[in-house]
Amino acid sequence: MHEEKKIYIGNLDYNATEADVRNLLEENGITAQSVNLISDKYTGRAKGFGFVEFETEEQTQQAIDLLNGKSLNGRTLKVSKAQKRQPRRDNFGGGGGGGGRFNRDRGRRY
Repeated sequence: MHEEKKIYIGNLDYNATEADVRNLLEENGITAQSVNLISDKYTGRAKGFGFVEFETEEQTQQAIDLLNGKSLNGRTLKVSKAQKRQPRRDNFGGGGGGGGRFNRDRGRRY
């Protein structure tokens, strides 16, 4: 997907659907290529944000201008160009284990 033709939509109502976002755009003469609202992979509950992709950069900018600050289901939308996904850093400790019983004073295992 081309990041320059994709927008981020935040502060969505948790009950908002992809159809709600698509309808809001179409009411204003903008057709989205795809709408993807993000949900938690374990619970399936909406996370309150999503991404919309457009065919042209002009449509992308129109959608940002139109939707940013607009209300949907009582929530003020925060809309911007989507940023490239950054690689995740999993900081799951590490640092090794004990490696067995070793008496440092005596230099031998027991």
